[in-house]
Amino acid sequence: MQWYNEPPTWKQQDDSITVVSGENTDFWRKTHYGFIRDTGHFWYQEVSGNFQATVKIVGAYETLYDQAGLMIRLDEKIWLKCGIEFVDGGQYASVVVTRDYSDWSVVTIPENPVAFWLRLQRKKGAVEVQYSRDGESYNLLRMAYLTEEEKVQVGLMCASPQRGGFQVEFQEFKIAPLLS
Repeated sequence: MQWYNEPPTWKQQDDSITVVSGENTDFWRKTHYGFIRDTGHFWYQEVSGNFQATVKIVGAYETLYDQAGLMIRLDEKIWLKCGIEFVDGGQYASVVVTRDYSDWSVVTIPENPVAFWLRLQRKKGAVEVQYSRDGESYNLLRMAYLTEEEKVQVGLMCASPQRGGFQVEFQEFKIAPLLS
């Protein structure tokens, strides 16, 4: 695993990694706001072919757009990030798909859960994003085309566009081949 935009503070212990975000960090390209940001924190490894990635996330969401989750990235113009994003005082399940321009989809998550699970499944050029509030029962959040490239970067993502100091703990992160 390696960092793209290493955060100012992070610690790995057993099967968890705790990250404290740097100031004004984000991943976004052009759409709606017109700017490009490629400053978020991304802890990743390269993976080839079809795979499944899973993680449990516990974050101290407080400020607009605090975000943490999983990311698949080919380069600065082609990537997908998903997870929890703090908007309008609450936690939303969020997916941004970027193919030169970013889009954004969100679903309200009632009662701001303490923990949140994500599962990504890559099948050829498509990615399925699923979420869970209990780590057992998953719901489809989005399916999107990303890239046909064989090798991509996969890992943990967090950012805090409006501040620094967002703390998040990622637990039980796993990447495994997807056989079907």
